[in-house]
Amino acid sequence: MVINYAEVGRRMAKRRKELSLKQREVCEMVDANYKYVSNLETGRSVPSLEMIMKLCEALDTTPNYLLLGTEIGSDRSADRQLLEKISRLSPEGKRLINGIIDLIEDYS
Repeated sequence: MVINYAEVGRRMAKRRKELSLKQREVCEMVDANYKYVSNLETGRSVPSLEMIMKLCEALDTTPNYLLLGTEIGSDRSADRQLLEKISRLSPEGKRLINGIIDLIEDYS
């Protein structure tokens, strides 16, 4: 498998913009200089595995999305939102949600 780093950079930039982050903010989050992050987004530099993981954390996505373009990264955010909502429910509400999930699983 060949990884197209220009595409990786485009996905990085797209995800950064979706989160309304500036390049400088991402630089601070991943402890990298501005020129390096700019070069990553334009495909002129190849990120290390460690940098890919830092970028995934900063951009709330997965290596699958950055490297391959699969949309798994959006599932992670949706899962987190769902867990936050469930955690705020009463014990009865949690039991109700659990029953609904069981029903959905039975029909899937």
